[in-house]
Amino acid sequence: MNVSIIGAGSIGVAFAVVFSRANARVRLQDPDENRRQAALSEITQCLQDLKAHGLLDEDPLAVAARVEVTESLEYAVQDADLVQECAPERMELKQQIFQRIAAAVPATAVLASSSSALPASTYAPEGPMRERCLVGHPGNPPYLIPVIEIVPAPFTSAACVQRADELYRQFGLSPVRVRKEVEGFIFNRLQGAVLREAYCLVRDQVADVEDIDTVMRDGLGLRWSFMGPFETSDLNTRGGISSHAIKMGPAYARMGAERGQKDPWLPELVEKVDGQRRALLPLDKWADRVRWRDQMLMRLRRMRRQDKGGAAQ
Repeated sequence: MNVSIIGAGSIGVAFAVVFSRANARVRLQDPDENRRQAALSEITQCLQDLKAHGLLDEDPLAVAARVEVTESLEYAVQDADLVQECAPERMELKQQIFQRIAAAVPATAVLASSSSALPASTYAPEGPMRERCLVGHPGNPPYLIPVIEIVPAPFTSAACVQRADELYRQFGLSPVRVRKEVEGFIFNRLQGAVLREAYCLVRDQVADVEDIDTVMRDGLGLRWSFMGPFETSDLNTRGGISSHAIKMGPAYARMGAERGQKDPWLPELVEKVDGQRRALLPLDKWADRVRWRDQMLMRLRRMRRQDKGGAAQ
């Protein structure tokens, strides 16, 4: 498997770790000589850290040897199965880069951008490779946070989306398909919602920065490390998420209205969410899943207690 990474910044280097660890041949391109010189040592250091923590089975130097650093974009992409663009978040720059990629890459390649917010339709080039363009937005760093959002443009072919999904899974990532282009996709819209409220709470003198980080670190974050917000709410209230919506929905609506957000959980929306949760977890299995949640939290608390450098308990 041949992978090209365009841009040797922090995300490009992190992706080089992901792909080389999965036995791909990687060409990492950057026009900046300083970044090219630093990239391999950064990759090697990361692989050594993974090895020290039991997260890498191979010799770090052998894995790093699969990465070739180059100045030439055209050389980097000439035989790529996947191109992962990791340039700065500037639309004009991405437009230029994708035009060059499209002119040099094999016709079967997937052209993915690591863009955090810009959709592919704003920089995908005209021509036959346009339908091969999409966003592959990772968590940071992707060698530790495996989720990656696949965001096709309206013109991206279904075959390309499927191929991207298959490739990312081969590389040990956890792809999520975003069904329509929206700025920020899923990851940054959820993260942004939390950050917006956190800033407001500091502004309104409700809490200081450390208080808010403590609530996240020792509260919400503990559960969110192994469950999402829907499963968390589902398990918080006997009767599941529909019961939770009845009890807490009005309060959340009032809180949203304080910030000018008027998006109440209408009955048909709650019914849709509840239907998807019940398909994943029938109510007769609810108590078993609650016990699983508690056991997972016990494991996390035990790990924190064992970690002398961890958060205070």
